[in-house]
Amino acid sequence: MNPLHREREQPIFSARAHVFQIDPATKRNWLPASKHALTVSFFYDANRSVYRIISVGGTKAIINSTVTPNMTFTKTSQKFGQWADSRANTVYGLGFSTEQQLQQFSEQFKEVKEAARLAREKSQERYELANPALNIAAPQLSQELSEERHSPPLLTVNGPGEEKLFRSKSAEVQLTTEKERVKKMLSEGSMCEINLEAELFTLQDSNAKLVAALQEANTNVDQWKKQLAEYQLETDRLRDQVAELESQLGHPAAAQTGAKELSRSLEELEAQLSAKDQEIYNLQSKKTNVGELEKEREEAIQRLQELESRNTDLETQVQSAEKSLASSREQQEQAEVEVQHIIEALDVKICDLNDLRHSLAKLIDK
Repeated sequence: MNPLHREREQPIFSARAHVFQIDPATKRNWLPASKHALTVSFFYDANRSVYRIISVGGTKAIINSTVTPNMTFTKTSQKFGQWADSRANTVYGLGFSTEQQLQQFSEQFKEVKEAARLAREKSQERYELANPALNIAAPQLSQELSEERHSPPLLTVNGPGEEKLFRSKSAEVQLTTEKERVKKMLSEGSMCEINLEAELFTLQDSNAKLVAALQEANTNVDQWKKQLAEYQLETDRLRDQVAELESQLGHPAAAQTGAKELSRSLEELEAQLSAKDQEIYNLQSKKTNVGELEKEREEAIQRLQELESRNTDLETQVQSAEKSLASSREQQEQAEVEVQHIIEALDVKICDLNDLRHSLAKLIDK
C-alpha cells in the first residue's frame, strides 16, 4: 500500500489476531501467515467508497481484502473466524485471544459489509441517472423476462437418428439448479473440513498447555515428596527427644524419695532425743548424790552435744536435699516447657503432613 492510499484511507477499527491463509494446494489446511499476532484493521477509502481489511507484517501486506456485500464472516469456533475473498482467490482465518474480540470483529465485519452494500447501491443509482437510456429499456426488458417465465420456449435437439426431441427451458433450469446444489454441497464439505482443521489447531494448542501443566504438577509432586520425607525424619528426631526428656524426668522422683527418707530419719532422731531428755529428767529426779548427778549430767550433756551435732548434720543433709529437690523441680519445669514446645512443634508438623497428604491425594485423583 503506497503513501497516497494511506493519506486517503482512514482506519475505522483494529484488532490483534493470529492470521492464517488456506493452503492453495489442498484448499483444506491452514497456513500461518506469521509467528506472532498481527494488527488487523478495517480501512475506508472515501474517494472510491471502498472498505478494505488490511494487515501488515513487517514490510509485507499479509491481508489486503476488499469487502463486498457478498462476503460472509463465519465464526467456526469460540475464538476463530474466517471469510473467503474471491478476488484474492483465498480464504483468510483469524485466531483471537478472547471470544469477545472475535465477536467485536464479526460485528464490525457486518457493519462494513452493510456499508459496502449501501455504497454500491448509491453508485448504481448515480450511474443510472447518468445513463437515462438504461431506464427506458429496463421496463421492456423486465416485461420480456416475465413473458419468458410464464411460457418457456422449446429447444430442439437432434439425436443420432435425426429425430427431433423437444424440451423446455425449465428442464435446463432444473439441471442447472441441481448442479449448483451439488457444487454447494461440495463447497460446504470443504468448509467443514476447514473448520475441523481450525478446531484441530485449537485442540493441539490446548493439549500443549495441558502437557506443560501436567509436567509442572509432576515436578511439584516430587518436591512435595521430598519435603514429606524431610518432615518424617524431623518428626522421628523430635519423638526421640521427647522419649529422652521423659526418661530424664524420672530422676527427680528418685530425689523426692530420698528427701522423704531423710525427713523420716530426722523425725526418728528427734523422737530419740526426746526420749533421752526424758531419761535425764527421770535420772535427775531419782539421784540424790550431787557428784553422781554431776557426772551423769556431764555424760548427758556430752550425749546431748553428740545428738545436736548429729542433728546439725541431719539438718545440713535435709537442706541439701531440699536444694537438690528445688533444682530438680526447676529442671522438671524446664523439661515440661521443652516437652510442651516439642509437642506444639509436632502438632504443627502433623498439620503440615496432613495438608501434604491431602494435596497428594487431590493430585493423584486428578
